[in-house]
Amino acid sequence: MEVVYIIAIFVFLVWYIVSSKKAKNKELRSAKKAQLNSNLGSDAQVNKLTNLPTVHIKQHKPSKLQPYGEPVIAENQSNSFKSTPEAPNLGEPTISSFNKFDTQRSSPIIENAQSGTHSEDDLATFNIFEGAEPQNISIKSTRKAQWLDKKKETVIHKRKLTGFIYLGEQMESLRGYDPEPALLNPVLPASTPLGHQLGYYTDDSLGYWPSYNRLSRQCRGAYLDWLATDRSAVNTPIGFVFLYFYGLERFVTENGKDDKVADGQFSDIFDEVLRLHKVFVSSRSFAGYSANFLEFMYLLKPELFKSKEYILPTTRHSLLFKLRLAEQVVATERVNDELALEWIKNTDQYNLKTAARRCDIEFDSLFKLYYKQKFPEGMQVKPNKTKLNAEYFAASGGIPSIKILLDGLPDPSILKAPIKKLIPIAEKVTEELASYSRYLAKADTSKDDLAALMLLPRSIASSQPSPLIEKFKAWAKAIILENEGVTDVSEFWLQTGLPTPKAINKKEGELIYNLANFADIGIAPDLRYHHAKPKLDGKLVLFTPGHDDEFIPSHAFNQVGVALRLGAIVANIDGVVDESESSELVKLITHDEKLTDTEKRSLKAYLTWRLVTPSDNTGLKNRLNNLGVKEIEFVKRFILSIALADGKVDSKEVKQIEKLYTNLGLDKESVTSDIHQLTTSSHQPAPRSQSSSEFSLDETILALHESQTTEAKNMLEQIFTSDEDESDYIEVPELTNEVDGLDQAHSQLFEKLCAKAQWDREEVAQMCSDLKLMVDGAIETINDWSFDLVDAPVIEDDGDIYIDEEIVEEIREL
Repeated sequence: MEVVYIIAIFVFLVWYIVSSKKAKNKELRSAKKAQLNSNLGSDAQVNKLTNLPTVHIKQHKPSKLQPYGEPVIAENQSNSFKSTPEAPNLGEPTISSFNKFDTQRSSPIIENAQSGTHSEDDLATFNIFEGAEPQNISIKSTRKAQWLDKKKETVIHKRKLTGFIYLGEQMESLRGYDPEPALLNPVLPASTPLGHQLGYYTDDSLGYWPSYNRLSRQCRGAYLDWLATDRSAVNTPIGFVFLYFYGLERFVTENGKDDKVADGQFSDIFDEVLRLHKVFVSSRSFAGYSANFLEFMYLLKPELFKSKEYILPTTRHSLLFKLRLAEQVVATERVNDELALEWIKNTDQYNLKTAARRCDIEFDSLFKLYYKQKFPEGMQVKPNKTKLNAEYFAASGGIPSIKILLDGLPDPSILKAPIKKLIPIAEKVTEELASYSRYLAKADTSKDDLAALMLLPRSIASSQPSPLIEKFKAWAKAIILENEGVTDVSEFWLQTGLPTPKAINKKEGELIYNLANFADIGIAPDLRYHHAKPKLDGKLVLFTPGHDDEFIPSHAFNQVGVALRLGAIVANIDGVVDESESSELVKLITHDEKLTDTEKRSLKAYLTWRLVTPSDNTGLKNRLNNLGVKEIEFVKRFILSIALADGKVDSKEVKQIEKLYTNLGLDKESVTSDIHQLTTSSHQPAPRSQSSSEFSLDETILALHESQTTEAKNMLEQIFTSDEDESDYIEVPELTNEVDGLDQAHSQLFEKLCAKAQWDREEVAQMCSDLKLMVDGAIETINDWSFDLVDAPVIEDDGDIYIDEEIVEEIREL
């Protein structure tokens, strides 16, 4: 019995000791929890932004997955700051809503698990390194994540990593579920280091929303390989960049209002994100997110980043733009050209087309120029009643949206009426840049090319001086002064610095006109006005000043041009143009009071070109066959009046007139009688010369031509259309658009994609799946086909899929 009693006492004592220890541990944990809650509560006492509202955290679940952190809100919402309806009163912000962990140390401890094992007390062992010099200090810590700032280093899976990462085994996302995507968990396996000489391995585990814990072993190893570099490799998968960026976003959004985090840490992150933006700006998606994040950092700590405001990259749906717009509208009720340009780029009511995106500098210059012309004092916009609210949407799916309330300011950016006034300006600019944009889309082209410069609108091209242009101006001036503007087409082409073409087709002709126009030089013939085109082995006539951008030929200009063409044919019938004959034709120009000075200069150059160019009777015979007797007599009279302009006709010239009659389908036997009838139509016939083979005209006969000039020009314009058949262009086919250039599946995909300019990648993936195609392979196939046709890709793959509508149009025209 005593033994039983002793055993019972012993059991009781063991139970008492164990229970006491558990109670003590529970009390210790409660004390630590209270202390943590106290610390979190103190975080809520944060200072408000200077002249800026409170930042509220509001959770939104993503509507669907997007590549690498594409917009997580509804389909029509931006991946960046975006106006929202009036936000509910969420009260003062509390950082506790971030599910923070202990970050109250003055310098965060950086932890590194050398392996996946733990010590006997179930705690992980980590090493700390300061800068490049290992301190070899082992400490005990929980498995919860720690932040590695710029100057800290660690080793994970045999890779030495420096700064800007979260390291540990336990860390929830700020949404309160799932692990933090950016957390480097050293327990998770990774492949051995491979470096990046042959590129970085990726697979489907990287996904549209990358998360370190979901990566495959090989992909995780490749990501660590990249983190072990300077993180600037051009062959970096953009998913790696986003995954790294998630950690930077997490630290700033979680600690942005925490005064206990050193400003230097925020400055280091700002500089790192700006560096990433510059390195990976070719990714439209990352460029947008990183630019928005830099703006967000600026708004969190405006005093800290005030000196860096000028280096903030531009971004779509910019909150800073909305602030500036609201402030200017409140102050002046006007919008200047700079804000108008930002507005058209930031609105959801209009999407910039390919030319505006590809030629952004030129678009900006031309848009502001036309805006000032339309609104010299700025566009009037009155403050509206809707208040300005906005949200920051993080790239990371683990971070909820952050609502920013801007009390007191209106939000004019949501107004539709001002945008309706800006869209026509943007459309006009885009249209004028279309040819320039298509040229730059081709392989091996540059904005410095003369051909590119020629395609720029003159209003902005003049602001881009070129040595080639200056050289051309000097050459053209010498030709005009020393040779009456006459030069060979081949000599003119040498001034372009381009290879000599096989023929002057439309493209080459446009370059000639644009080059001359750029230097304020006129060209004859100019197909746009003279209905004739230069030929590679022919002549050109230069004159200055040339046709301005607003030049439109008048009815009188067209009438005289027709008469000059026929007159030049007559003057050239004997192979020698007499001065009196050319003077008679010049009178058609100088005596016409309806012609402007520009038209007279243009027509004189055109006449000079006609007189130095072999006669071209193309189409005249066919037109004359359809004329009546009265019209035929008019043509004959006009021909003879020019031929007799020198006051005499010798037998040689008569033979030439007979030949011209024959070429025009007229009766050559009637030449002598027609000449006699014209010379004797005066009241006082001119006496014949001593030679029976010559005819003389007195002043009355010569005046007959002038008295009938107006009637003759009207009749000639009705008879001759003057347009030379453009089919005589020597076609030099560059590329042929074959109907079977794509197989049926890719053709169907291309036609579907042409329906709009921008597609969500998932939409394209579904189309490809229906057609049994792989997305990347299909895009590559279609772009290869496009390159074969027009030397440019038609699809841009940057997270979302963009269709270059200008390239589509160019393909359609083939």
